[in-house]
Amino acid sequence: MKFGVVTFPGSNCDQDMIYILETVLKQEVVSLWHKERDLKGVDMVVLPGGFSFGDYLRSGAIAKFSPIMNEVIAHAQKGGYVLGICNGFQMLTETGLLDGALLHNNNQKFICKNVHLKPISTSAAITKGLDQSLAYSVPIAHGEGRYYAPDDTISHLEQNDQILFKYCDANGIDTMENNPNGSLLNIAGVTNASKNVFGMMPHPERSSDPILNNSDGAMLFESLLKYC
Repeated sequence: MKFGVVTFPGSNCDQDMIYILETVLKQEVVSLWHKERDLKGVDMVVLPGGFSFGDYLRSGAIAKFSPIMNEVIAHAQKGGYVLGICNGFQMLTETGLLDGALLHNNNQKFICKNVHLKPISTSAAITKGLDQSLAYSVPIAHGEGRYYAPDDTISHLEQNDQILFKYCDANGIDTMENNPNGSLLNIAGVTNASKNVFGMMPHPERSSDPILNNSDGAMLFESLLKYC
């Protein structure tokens, strides 16, 4: 699979993502600058974490106006794959490619720590290859990660199997005590109705290299590679 990783002013996880995809997972990767208008024939666009444009106004609110985002939206609307991690997830909600919004954490603080994720969707490519009885250790690093959507949207996400992950404990039990930011229903990631656009706040690229003594994140990428 050919991946394109977009760099915006303020991105800081783009090189981490390129390293995991290219060096660890042995995939073809191209770097895309936010002012470009050519996706260079990629199969999947990755919007990485960071602080695009300093997170002014709202996280991802300015990045959605970058020239390349018109191409990303068109790519997604044609069925092309898009993955947004952390700031990239925020961009996807800002563009409307994903439902909901990411609000300030309920403690009003930036949170950086390891959390556990429970895969929920059985039909989305990023979770289809995961064991739903297990909890996966993946770090978070965000100040605006509290997922919110109206009740009718939440109901639609549940009915259409669009919730990708929920925050949980090490045993896979999703309770509010294990919710780091106050997200509704402990939601850590969602997909669109067509299940070709994926967004999540945790950083699987930070837990995908054996040298870090945690390869749980690599399992998410392997699921993508198998089912996309």
